[in-house]
Amino acid sequence: MDFAFSDEQNLLRESVRKFMDKHYGFESRHALLRSELGFSRDHWRAFAELGWTALPFSEADGGIGGQAVDTMIVLEEFGRGLLLEPYFPTVVFAGGLLRRSSPALRERYLPKLIGGELLAAVAYAEVDARFDLGQVAVSAKREGAGYVLTGKKIAVVAGPSADLVIVSARTAGSTHDKAGITLFAVDAKSAGVSRKDYRSVDGLRASELTFSQVKVGADAVLGEVDQGLTLLEAVADEAMVALGAEAIGVMDVLLRSTLAYTKERKQFGVAIGSFQVLQHRMVDMYIEYEQAKSMVYMATMMQDQARDVAKAAAAMKVQIGKSGRIVGQQAIQLHGGMGMTEELAVSHYFKRMTMIDIMLGNGDHHLGRYASM
Repeated sequence: MDFAFSDEQNLLRESVRKFMDKHYGFESRHALLRSELGFSRDHWRAFAELGWTALPFSEADGGIGGQAVDTMIVLEEFGRGLLLEPYFPTVVFAGGLLRRSSPALRERYLPKLIGGELLAAVAYAEVDARFDLGQVAVSAKREGAGYVLTGKKIAVVAGPSADLVIVSARTAGSTHDKAGITLFAVDAKSAGVSRKDYRSVDGLRASELTFSQVKVGADAVLGEVDQGLTLLEAVADEAMVALGAEAIGVMDVLLRSTLAYTKERKQFGVAIGSFQVLQHRMVDMYIEYEQAKSMVYMATMMQDQARDVAKAAAAMKVQIGKSGRIVGQQAIQLHGGMGMTEELAVSHYFKRMTMIDIMLGNGDHHLGRYASM
């Protein structure tokens, strides 16, 4: 099978890598991480100018019409640099939902998103729901021509900076019913929306959102009323594939930096990389990385071919969780005590890898999901 990238895709990778190399040095990233916003608005505007925010959207919507493999290339390079800007929540996840919405919603939001003027987030997680997208207690009751949203969402990635929040809410049935869920596009500044912001383990920003009698019009509905779970699950599977691409970028850096360190660090007068037992562990890390990379490539191709994406995404997420844990833990241990310090990049990569495993369901969750398919 030919895994070669086209000339255009190689140029895309080169442009993203150059940007990350220039703007994402360790100290520069640390400064952004400590800032109030947690990322750079200037970087985000540059993404729009370079066309990265337009990548997955159709030309009819003002985008470039890129494929899943193009998104994979971008996210892999973002993983190598530990991106702070909310590209995944805005362009990949929320954008994936918006590009499947009504023409009116696409016309209202996509030009601003593509132009770098709109940041978005998806509010789907709830207390006690674990990773079940269908366990929704937030209610959306009919009132006149619109709806009133009430309830609480947790772990909303990029919630503090979001201008638009896509919310899953229950319009019919009980908390555990798969039917009766509807998706709404809600202005983050709407009356009745309150936030509790915090930093996640990897330093990125997230929020708990509370909706207290938040009024939205019927035109805020994405997709069909009561049928939002099908749309949410389909886009979540595609988003997981993009997360997998970011994960292999993270693992690549963990592997390379650990290999370089074992060649430089000396014990008993020789480099520790000359010890056979450590060589075996490095080989184990490499094997795990290659297995994860193969699963990401497979899932990406399945997405581009619209073939059984859900099953491929679940299998990939299982492998990403397993491989990321092994590669990350070995990298930390082989760097010794300093591997856990904030001053060393390895610890930040491991934290991001840990968050990627949890986002949209960890390996255990998707192993059960895969077995049920």
